[in-house]
Amino acid sequence: MKRFGVSLPDELLEKFDLSIKEKGYANRSEALRDLIRDSLLKDQINSDAIVAGTLTLVFDHHTPDLSRKLDEIQHNHHGSVLSKLHIHLDHHNCLEVAVLKGKCSEIRKLADLMVALRGVKHGKLTFTLTGNDSHQ
Repeated sequence: MKRFGVSLPDELLEKFDLSIKEKGYANRSEALRDLIRDSLLKDQINSDAIVAGTLTLVFDHHTPDLSRKLDEIQHNHHGSVLSKLHIHLDHHNCLEVAVLKGKCSEIRKLADLMVALRGVKHGKLTFTLTGNDSHQ
């Protein structure tokens, strides 16, 4: 374990301390380690990397054929779609979360196919490495 010093403006440090307190970090070192891991992870993710992630969609349930099209896309990519959760938010809106795993470029294409469908109001893809290459 190495120790090092960091100089920050007072206002930035106050905001950082408030943020790490709200997130429940025990100390600044733990928060900095997570920030560094996240930065290194982003550098490691390229189009060939194997990733795991989620695609969160909010869509209008009453859009003709939308549910069928979403299911069809997911079935056609059954090797990449590990699971999905479907929730009825209200009479018109549904939330669906698909758990995905595969080559980064393929996961992005799959997410783009679903987000681009008529009736999808919002889509957000988040992913990370599978853990085999992540830093301690």
